[in-house]
Amino acid sequence: MNEIISPDTVRNTETETADPQLQKPPMFRILMLNDDFTPMDFVIHVLISLFQKSEEVANQLMLQVHNQGSALCGIYSRDIAESKIRLVENASRTDGHPLRCIMEIDNGS
Repeated sequence: MNEIISPDTVRNTETETADPQLQKPPMFRILMLNDDFTPMDFVIHVLISLFQKSEEVANQLMLQVHNQGSALCGIYSRDIAESKIRLVENASRTDGHPLRCIMEIDNGS
């Protein structure tokens, strides 16, 4: 039989509420890739100007890109990582270089 509910009837509406399960947003690693055409000085310039690396660190990363094929430029949220990659590629194309960066999810390792 259906229960008739009048506006005066107060129902027990208590429900168990759980605390929200908050998680940190995923972070992304930006890797600069080696190519045989981009001048080393330009790579250093990009690392200093777009990734705020010191000249010494930029030189070390440039050599790592050259010798090992890639180097970690930084770890950022998705939006910032995507923006930095666009900035690198825009600067590279403007100067006529094929320099590229990619991003991959950071697993915290």
